[in-house]
Amino acid sequence: MELINRPRRLRANPSIRKMVRETRLSKAALIYPIFVEEGCGIVTPIPSLEGQTRYSPDTLHLELEKVRKAGVPAVLLFGIPAHKDQYGSSAWAENGVVQQALRAAKRDFPDLYLITDVCMCEYTSHGHCGILDGREVDNDKTLEVLAKTALSHVQAGADMVAPSDMMDGRIGAIRERLDRYGFVNTPIMSYAVKYASAFYGPFREAAGSAPAFGDRRSYQMDPHNRREAVREAALDVEQGADILMVKPALSYLDVIHEVAGSFDLPLAAYSVSGEYAMIKAAAKAGLMDEAAVACEAAMSIFRAGADILITYYAKELAGWIDEGRIG
Repeated sequence: MELINRPRRLRANPSIRKMVRETRLSKAALIYPIFVEEGCGIVTPIPSLEGQTRYSPDTLHLELEKVRKAGVPAVLLFGIPAHKDQYGSSAWAENGVVQQALRAAKRDFPDLYLITDVCMCEYTSHGHCGILDGREVDNDKTLEVLAKTALSHVQAGADMVAPSDMMDGRIGAIRERLDRYGFVNTPIMSYAVKYASAFYGPFREAAGSAPAFGDRRSYQMDPHNRREAVREAALDVEQGADILMVKPALSYLDVIHEVAGSFDLPLAAYSVSGEYAMIKAAAKAGLMDEAAVACEAAMSIFRAGADILITYYAKELAGWIDEGRIG
């Protein structure tokens, strides 16, 4: 048979397949989430997230050393305070858990890039992402505490802040506060497109952040909507976001693609706890190859248009890149 076009020519062996790859992964694009719990001497495995651990600020160095050794350049810190109240006041406390962790990490690992999650749900007694007015989250009152929290993180050593609350106007409020205090060069990575997803279950157990009543559908996005994602991202761009994010990742590859094609800012995607836990559970049951599936999932996120991947598999992915399994 006389065929001029034979696509299989470019699949004939590993060398040519690697040469013509359209999507390439780099360890430089990985961010590793870590849970930091207030207290001392804490190294507590998280049952809902096999392989993940809560650390206190004084033991955090044990995990950061592994991150550095793996070649992952950045971490995203989530705080679990000892004290919660209706206002989430531990979030911006000078000696809060994240603030303690930042100072220790910056002292011991000055080359590691430190990003902090800015939200109220881990700190409020009611578990919602802002200040309540009755049983509703008051958007504008919440902006003030988010700005205070972001500023306290940067003053303690954060290289970047990442607000995840989904309040209207929070990027502008945080940008104004940081600029006013001289932190004009500190970037904001916005959870611009964060859906009210069922995939967050293991995280809420890990962070102790489940709402005491109701849900978060009045501020997180409806999973049915795609066009709304572009609108949300556009508003954050106007307010000064430096990096956009889509969360979750795997069930929202179409949204990642849509946002990536609509804006010229870097785009992050958060492969969330439920995605990680599903792969772990299936692999443990012997249903699939954990490394192969985790690598394929990560590749799909980058192929959809993400430039940065936040993932609980960051250390493993870095190792698999080194081994040539993915890259």
